Amino acid sequence: MKRILIIAACSVATGAIAGHELDDRDLANGRVLYVEQCASCHGANLEGQPDWRTPDENGVLPAPPHDETGHTWHHDNQLLFEYTRLGGEEALAARGVTGFASGMPGFGDALTDDDIWDILTYIRSTWPDRVQQIQAGRNPPHN
Repeated sequence: MKRILIIAACSVATGAIAGHELDDRDLANGRVLYVEQCASCHGANLEGQPDWRTPDENGVLPAPPHDETGHTWHHDNQLLFEYTRLGGEEALAARGVTGFASGMPGFGDALTDDDIWDILTYIRSTWPDRVQQIQAGRNPPHN
């Protein structure tokens, strides 16, 4: 309970309530980079592709929404970072999940680590407070 009270007092703009990785990030840069790098698949309004829960003929799921209707907020910050940097299959394989066909490419060659964190901060900033607090609980505490 104490953690929730502390979390609720943090600033949404800095991303502080989602975990220290999102502290003091550039929200405006994240929004611009999202439009440039992510919106073509995940939608200009973070809505994802149609039928995102239904795999295609190759077993690959369409790009999910990043708004509160999707599952992005179900994951911890580090997985979201790794998924973006390495790509879906490589990020999951690093966590011992194999055989998952992901359409998410890695952006580690196109974006800096700071750019990725800025994008994640932007995505997170669009979620309602309740969803932000739930997602914050999925991250290890900052020491």
